[in-house]
Amino acid sequence: MPRFEPHPLRRPALVTGASSGIGAATATLLAAKGHPVALGARRADKCHELADALKKDGAETFAHALDVADSESVQHFVSAAADALGAPEIVVCGAGDLSAERIHELDSAGFAAQVGVHLVGAHRLVSQVVPGMVERGRGDVVLVSSDVVRAPRTRMGAYVAAKNGIEGMARVLQMELEGTGVRASIVRPGPTMTGMGMGWDAETTGEVLEEWVKWGLARHPYFLRPEDVAAAIAVVVEAPRGTHLTLVEVQPEAKVR
Repeated sequence: MPRFEPHPLRRPALVTGASSGIGAATATLLAAKGHPVALGARRADKCHELADALKKDGAETFAHALDVADSESVQHFVSAAADALGAPEIVVCGAGDLSAERIHELDSAGFAAQVGVHLVGAHRLVSQVVPGMVERGRGDVVLVSSDVVRAPRTRMGAYVAAKNGIEGMARVLQMELEGTGVRASIVRPGPTMTGMGMGWDAETTGEVLEEWVKWGLARHPYFLRPEDVAAAIAVVVEAPRGTHLTLVEVQPEAKVR
């Protein structure tokens, strides 16, 4: 007899931040692999557009408005997704955005808002979904972090604090879930070409890049594509039961000389 029952053939997935970037790429890849996928984000129209496009390719999808900063919104999303697709087997927490203020120039409300989305928002989803996974004795939770945990960047103080919190929460979650059949994993992307930070003006962007070069944080100009991070997430959740990929860091490869 195997040590663990295999994954079910049908594994409904919840993906936050699915309107663009890593979330959209992850939803697309999981759907292509045959997983029913619920797409959630504040820009619900973008989620519906992507869900409809995936359905044309034969995927089973569901889209719903989701604001991870609002507990009631998270509850509605999880409940509606479960009604549409069934109890979740996979949850990918990656919603959030990025501003470019120095810590001492950022007011506390702005700091708290970023932490509230990136860290508390992830916990809102975990607290809604993981108890049911524990009851069923299986499930995958992927918390999307950032390499700023290992190498902090200037102008990202609230984001750095939130991502450190994400990894701390994830490691405690791993300890508390050991022996339940539920796996909590961290995927830690390096620089990725997403919509985050794309709203910065040219002057701010230039200043930020100069600071990152000063601190040795820009070794080469290449960025990951969202699809690259999605591929790593898929590897994590599709690892056979009995195997737990606790932390996967993904970095962009430099151009071959």
